[in-house]
Amino acid sequence: MPENHARKPEPRHDGASEIPDVPASAAPGEDAAQPAPAQKRNRQASKAAGNPLLGWLKEIATVVVIAVVLSFLIKTFLFRAFFIPSESMVNTLDVDDRIFVNLLVPEPFALSRGDVVVFRDTKDWLGPAPAKVQGPFTWVQDGLTFVGLLPDNSEQHLVKRVIGLPGDHVVCCDAGGKLTINGTAVDEAYINPAEVPQVRNFDVTVPEGKVWVMGDNRNHSADSRAHMETDGGFVDLKDLEGKAAIIAWPLNRIKTLDNYPDVFKNVPAAR
Repeated sequence: MPENHARKPEPRHDGASEIPDVPASAAPGEDAAQPAPAQKRNRQASKAAGNPLLGWLKEIATVVVIAVVLSFLIKTFLFRAFFIPSESMVNTLDVDDRIFVNLLVPEPFALSRGDVVVFRDTKDWLGPAPAKVQGPFTWVQDGLTFVGLLPDNSEQHLVKRVIGLPGDHVVCCDAGGKLTINGTAVDEAYINPAEVPQVRNFDVTVPEGKVWVMGDNRNHSADSRAHMETDGGFVDLKDLEGKAAIIAWPLNRIKTLDNYPDVFKNVPAAR
């Protein structure tokens, strides 16, 4: 009668088993020659480790992208850089100074008398914009300016000091040659001491939504006084880019800008 038990293989004369060797890592139905996932990862890691230049370039690219994005966000919402092309604010600002402007003024933070502000030339105080000279790398400069890594040197912005807020009555000058605001004379400590300001008489009341601005270098500033035929010489609040906060360049002039609160502390509120 045939037996139901499987026949045990006969031992070979050399002592070896007739059962073929199967790798312990190979599962049923798996190709024993296929590398395991862990082995693949190790090989990929070895390749990456074998090319340090590629890893270094990736790190540099990541840092550059992060820097550009942060600069753009700062320039858009917090601070923006500007270039000073004229002498109208000497000695406060010199020609070729680079400044950072706080974009949070006049909103959400309030504007104050004495603030140095940058505003867009929407009333043609500067005349037509000069033709821009195009060079092979102009697009690079424009791109860096757009993201905030270079100051705006378009020369279509102005920088002056706020003297009159909406509702203020500003007059030049009283019997002592001083400017008065709402009937109170002020000692303007910020005026360029190198020259005695020439008296240019005016008597204005600042309308709502506007400000009256003047340069610290009074004899060399085409400010509100020089443009009274255009909207009374007033600047619209909506045209303000913000408050000049810091001189950032050159290095020997780095400092915060003062709005001289003591000059205006006795000025009463507008009626």
